[in-house]
Amino acid sequence: MSAAPLPRWADLVVLPIVNLAVALLAAGVMVWWVGQDPLLVIKVLLDGAFGTTRGFSYTLYYATTFTFTGLAVAVAFHGGLFNIGGEGQAILGGLGAGLVALWLAPSLPAWVMLPLMLLAGALFGMVWAVVPAYLQAYRGSHIVITTIMFNFLASSLLVYLLVNHLKVPGNMSVESAAFAESAKLPSMHAFMAALGVDWPNSPLNTSVFLALIAALGVYFLLWHTRLGYQLRATGANTRAADYAGIHSRQQIMFAMAVSGALAGMVGMNEVAGVNGRLMLEYVSGAGFTGIAVSLMGRSHPFGIVLASLLFGALFQGGAEVSFEVRGFSRDMVVMLQGFIVLFSGAMAYVLAPAVSWAVQGLRGGAAAKAGTQGAGHG
Repeated sequence: MSAAPLPRWADLVVLPIVNLAVALLAAGVMVWWVGQDPLLVIKVLLDGAFGTTRGFSYTLYYATTFTFTGLAVAVAFHGGLFNIGGEGQAILGGLGAGLVALWLAPSLPAWVMLPLMLLAGALFGMVWAVVPAYLQAYRGSHIVITTIMFNFLASSLLVYLLVNHLKVPGNMSVESAAFAESAKLPSMHAFMAALGVDWPNSPLNTSVFLALIAALGVYFLLWHTRLGYQLRATGANTRAADYAGIHSRQQIMFAMAVSGALAGMVGMNEVAGVNGRLMLEYVSGAGFTGIAVSLMGRSHPFGIVLASLLFGALFQGGAEVSFEVRGFSRDMVVMLQGFIVLFSGAMAYVLAPAVSWAVQGLRGGAAAKAGTQGAGHG
């Protein structure tokens, strides 16, 4: 029996679960090999990520950022593009939101200021993504190369502005002045307190709702609009899309514009929701983690939300493991994350034939059983 293509439901649900299980098994073997107890490590990791409301808050905080960057990668991927510039686009998004906050927050109320910051962050991220898109669509440059270079340019631009223009004189820390209160997103602690619910203090803030809205918006854009259909058609086959009257160059520009805007929204979580000022390291690799999140989530918004939760749990639970388990360093936590990225990304379809055979076997068994029952009734 040859391996047939996986059904959509198996590709989206079963295969990622199998890959995750194999990754955890491989990581467990490595943990045991270095002299640690794998079951203890997993227990501490899960307790740290989900065992308390405070720990779960940190998991959701990380997952919020990863949802934005994962969606950014996914939209570009559906357009046939590999956008690895989410890091730079997120930096520019935070910069745009921060500049608007420093300029206008003292004179505007929060109900005006926060939407302006969101729009500015999305616009700055969009512009930073559209330039590489134009270079690929109309000048033949490769999107991977240009987005890599734009990551470095974004980081350098942020350093230059903070050091030379935005840094508070006399302050040793390289950071801007604190934003006015109207430019700060409510924390989840304050939001839940307004509803009469006791919630612990943590970096989690109401941008988590923005991330969920963004995931829902991407789903409807890609699968329930004409624009989404044209984008996916271009990603599936550029020549066929051109033949059908879809302008592939315009779709490249559109895909990267939406992708950059999504990455730029990271600034609302990190700049407006947590730091309340511009700092040097408010993205911290989230753009690259978004690639793994999108791969594991099969570039589907629902899968990306789940994968973001997983990586949020790894970041939060991993920090607890490195603190609670003697001899288990932060580097070992990175190893755990690496195994998951390896099996869910680079080797995502290595186990697909085995899963396909298992699915066919279950279907065949079910069909045979149904046939036997039918014959018995006859």
